[in-house]
This record gives sequence, structure tokens and C-alpha cells, in this order.
Amino acid sequence: MPSEGFGRTVQSAIYRAGAFGHRPEVPTDGTQLESAARKVMSRRGFAYVAGSAGSEASASANARAFDRWRVVPRMLVDTTERDLGVELFGRRHASPFLVAPVGVLSMAHDEADLAVARGAREQGITQVISTQASVPMEDIARTLGGSGHWFQLYWSSDDDLVESLVSRAEACGSEALVVTLDTAYLGWRPRDLDLGHLPFARGEGIAQYTSDPVFRRLVADRVAAATPQPRPRPTPAAVATLLSMSRNHPGDTRHNLTAPEPRAAVETFLDVFSRPSLTWDDLPRLRSMTSMPIVLKGILHPDDARRAVDAGVDGVYVSNHGGRQVDRSVAALDALPGVVAALRGAGSPMPVVFDSGIRCGADALIALALGATAVGIGRPHVYGLALAGADGVSQVLRNLRAELDLQVALSGHTSVASLTPDVLTRVD
Repeated sequence: MPSEGFGRTVQSAIYRAGAFGHRPEVPTDGTQLESAARKVMSRRGFAYVAGSAGSEASASANARAFDRWRVVPRMLVDTTERDLGVELFGRRHASPFLVAPVGVLSMAHDEADLAVARGAREQGITQVISTQASVPMEDIARTLGGSGHWFQLYWSSDDDLVESLVSRAEACGSEALVVTLDTAYLGWRPRDLDLGHLPFARGEGIAQYTSDPVFRRLVADRVAAATPQPRPRPTPAAVATLLSMSRNHPGDTRHNLTAPEPRAAVETFLDVFSRPSLTWDDLPRLRSMTSMPIVLKGILHPDDARRAVDAGVDGVYVSNHGGRQVDRSVAALDALPGVVAALRGAGSPMPVVFDSGIRCGADALIALALGATAVGIGRPHVYGLALAGADGVSQVLRNLRAELDLQVALSGHTSVASLTPDVLTRVD
């Protein structure tokens, strides 16, 4: 980057293109980004991505939490040279952003996780691959081309399947394992419920499973044990579901239409998706499976942060799942300072990843100043994906990087390390 910095370079490029009549393909404002994506996404797809639990109070709280903080700029600071890089598990990242794990990306774009991988790679941002991806992790890793990724794990009720997923993640080069803890059950999501729509029941978002040898064995066992059942009279909706299962299952779609495996795969997935009995006592087993750093996602209480230290994990991820799980949950940003204080009080230097509510560079600055080491970008990158595929993802991530760079400079700072709570003032 020239001395003017990344933010000004991006800003100048947009203005210069505008002088010739070219506007950005993807809105640079987070609110407009969501509105634009809504116009191009299917009703079901947008409901799944944008929706939250219950009254959606948790998602609203995430946004309002940022409104309680104001940046206090400092003047007469030389900000010519800036470094927004952070170190995570031995690797230097050019920015503090991560692509947060989001499932069923095929609902936003046909190229799904592969398009996200190309956009993330272009911006040098690490993608956290979802267990509920629409594409097997090995294909996503190949598309990333060694640019770095993490793997997010939903802990299945089948331990052999868990071990297989972890082993595959390690084999394809994942640099960390993010264990999502807040989804023992799916939250009550009215937007999806009112449409009667669960993508997994249509065979969408289960590619990590249908590509897994342990899962395929479970499916084969189910098929072998099945007894013939009378076929109900088909309805248009049932036919559409069958087509979706057949298209999303590995192999030839026409063959899958009459084969038992696609439906058995969906039923098996619904049986093994989560493990509500998971406790802290299960973490040593996970540690024995892998040498990857383990990050616990969904930590909101200081006591849970302290237990994470005692458990010997490598990082915590402060998140309320974007408000999608517990209605009227504490906002993730409100929980962040307490988690950071608990870790530091326990003498732990482990990194703290944050997501839930980040919509702009100013939001990222606030989270970083309150103690986050890195911030995950969830819904915004999906909206970019819906609008313009890989280019849309890249533009969303580029704009966030640029805005954060300018926000840091204009606030009188030169690095992420210099962002502390003293940068902010609280307004209640």
C-alpha cells in the first residue's frame, strides 16, 4: 500500500470510477447492503439469513449495543503509516477481520462457499468454513489455495462423525477449530417457521456430511435397515423437496430421484446434527483428536471464559449467533468487556474473536477497542455474495477494511494494538 493507506486508496478508486459514471456494484453502507440483497434473494433464502430468534430482540440488541459507545478522536497524531494487522495462532493477518461461518450459502448464490473463498482470498481474510456448508471442506480449501482457513464444528451426537470431521479439517489445512456451543437445538425462528422452511430438510447445507465416510456409513446402515413404506400421494411441495434433496446429494440427480440415499441422508443428518448432552467434560476428548488450536464459540459469561482457560483451549469467540438462538439474549458487545476482563484476570493471553452486529468499520473499531483480537463478518458477506458472487464478497470485505483503516487514522491511531477502552466513551 502507498503511504496514503488502504482506506484512502479504496476510497479514491471508487470516486475516480464514479467520475466516469460507474457506481459501486455493492452498497458501501451496511443498511443499504441488506436492503439490496433482499431484492435479489428468494423469500426463503433471505428469511434464513436475516432472521433471528423469537421477537428478534437479540439481533436488535446487538445493533443497539454499538450505539452506546462513541469514539473520542485524538488530534495532531502522525497517522501516515498504519498497521491493522493482528497475530492469531502464529500467523500474521493483514487485518483483524475473519469471514464468520455461515451455513447454507447456496441460498444466496449458486457458487456458495466457493465464491466466498475467492472473495476472502482476494482480500487476504481468513474464512471460517462452516459445518453446514453447501460444499465439502476439501473443495473450499482448494479454492482458497493455501491462503488460510479455520473450520467451525457443530458437535454431532455421533462421536465417530465428530472425529472424522475434525480429521478432515486438519488434513485439508485448517489452522484452527472453532467449536460452536450455542446450538444444541435450533432457536425458535419465526421467519423460517412461518414459511415451514428448514433448508437441511431439503438436503441443503449438509455437504460436509454427505462427503464424509462415517456419515455415508450411517446412511448406508439406515437404508439397509429400512422397511418398505407406502408412498404418500405426491404434492407439488413434496416433489420440490425431492428435487432439492436429489440435486444436493452427491451423484447424478436423475439417479438420486429414485434412490433411497438422499432422503436417508436428510433423516440421518436430522438425527445426528447436535449433541445437547455436551459438557465441559467432553473437551479433553476433542483435544485428543487434534493438534489444531481450539476456539470455543458462543462464550458470553465471564465464568464460562474462566472455565475455558481451565479447560486449556486456545481461544474464545464472543457471539450470540447473530441473535439467532436465544431471544432477548445479552448483546454480544455488552458481554465482550466482561469476558475480556475474566480472561485477563485469569492471566490468559488467549485471543478473543467477536461477532454479532458488525455492520461497518466503526463497529469493528469499537469491538477491537473493547478487547476483541479479531472480528467476524457474518450476514454482510452473505449479502455481498447474493448481489455479486465472489466479487460481492470481496467488495464487502474490502469496504470494511477500508472504512476501518480510515476510522483508525481519523481517530488518531496507527494500529489495532493502540485501540483500548480509552479510545471510547459510553453514552447511556
